[in-house]
Amino acid sequence: MKDKLWSSNFIIACLAYFLFSCAFNLLMPTIPIYLAQEMNVPASKIGIVLSSYALALLFVRPFCGFLVDTYARKPLYLIGITLFVGAFIGYYFAATILFFVLLRFVHGAFWGLATVSANTVAIDIIPASRRSEGIGYFGVNSNIAMAIAPYMAVNIYDTYGFHVLISCALLMGILSVLVVALLKVPLRRKPEKVQPISFDRFILIKGIPILINQLFLSFGWGTLVAYAVLYGKEIGIHNSGLFFLFLALGIILSRVTSGKIVDKGHLHVVMMFALMLITIGFVCFALLHSIYYFCFAAFLIGIGYGTLFPALQTIYINMAPASKRGTANSTYLTGFDLGIGIGMLFGAYLADGFGFANMYLFTAAACFVSLWVYWFNSRKVFERNKVVAM
Repeated sequence: MKDKLWSSNFIIACLAYFLFSCAFNLLMPTIPIYLAQEMNVPASKIGIVLSSYALALLFVRPFCGFLVDTYARKPLYLIGITLFVGAFIGYYFAATILFFVLLRFVHGAFWGLATVSANTVAIDIIPASRRSEGIGYFGVNSNIAMAIAPYMAVNIYDTYGFHVLISCALLMGILSVLVVALLKVPLRRKPEKVQPISFDRFILIKGIPILINQLFLSFGWGTLVAYAVLYGKEIGIHNSGLFFLFLALGIILSRVTSGKIVDKGHLHVVMMFALMLITIGFVCFALLHSIYYFCFAAFLIGIGYGTLFPALQTIYINMAPASKRGTANSTYLTGFDLGIGIGMLFGAYLADGFGFANMYLFTAAACFVSLWVYWFNSRKVFERNKVVAM
């Protein structure tokens, strides 16, 4: 008989993650619009504002993992999400570029603590026998928010303005805090002796080869988030926002099924399938220029990344003892933060020098390299170092 996954506790955890992910994603598409239209900020400085939040994530993720593994997880989750929600108040008073940069940095730091805590608490709640499946269902809440919130945000912004949008995000965030307060987190056994502070309390050292491979994949995610809309306009697709709708749809459809396959012991098959789909998707994205191929490539890439996310997170979690789940989670998330940052910065130079299409061909090549590195190196690293049987 299968262990029960959909307990009331797991449902509460999913609802909280959905709510504060929605709050976060309400601002993602609208801050650039507000800066450009209301504050007349040039594109180069808008990039600085947007990247400041990613920089904060890169700095705080490892420390968040250490905190979550050292102290009680629910109080940290509550602190992180409360500070994250409270930071929305600052946007009412943001009137200069410097204020926006500092506010986005602070907001990114609190988002880092909230997300590491949320993921680690969810893994504590999910039965070990259904861990990858549970991670897939849990993570899809963020993807649904990614699909819904930007459309809501643009409509609210166009109709009522930026400050009303901030109020909506703040209200949604407050609801998420109330939901988190209802969570019942399993008690952890305290270690018999205090663990000394060392590098492996911040980064899962055994997972570093996996993280290096992950950079090739998260590079592609960074180029998508930053340049997909601009690329769409360049090739004559005016409604290029459709890309993110089809991307999210592919992620949602694949995340809820791939975890089950991983839990049945087919981790490496799932990873190779995901890497091949992502590579093919980027090739199509770079070479086939019409609205139909544009949406098809987005859907294909979405299925690839949606399949990849829970499988890759399971790799990190299964290489760590229960006392280091927070560290494993923060290492997994740091791999994405670092790769996304590299993709945004290096992708801009590639696009300026060779055009967006060639930039995405380079991205496809990076994903193809990741496929080979996974099969000949990362797969073996995992099998040598896993502490949880698949």
